[in-house]
Amino acid sequence: MPNEIEQMLKNAATKIGQYIEDAATLSVQTDFLDPRQAADFNQSKPAALTVIKLDGDCKTVIPGRLNDAGPLEIENAIFNLHQQNVTTAIEYRARILQALLDVIKQIR
Repeated sequence: MPNEIEQMLKNAATKIGQYIEDAATLSVQTDFLDPRQAADFNQSKPAALTVIKLDGDCKTVIPGRLNDAGPLEIENAIFNLHQQNVTTAIEYRARILQALLDVIKQIR
């Protein structure tokens, strides 16, 4: 019986470790489809990408375009949609990490 409980705790610790490792890097990619073609989601192309690491490091790549005056402009519609996706993903990760912390507290 003690071996079974010990094994269950080891298995739980391993799974929690895997969840934390998975949550350590948050990647959000927003894709687009060419509206002139039939909607084939397998043919989508990346339009924006954000990678946020648990230590706070962050990288975002968003589309821009040159305007007639010369300076680069951000594609606001895509950026706003992407930002909503990033916010949703951050909130989801926070809830998952809190749930994991709650489980760890119960084990202790």
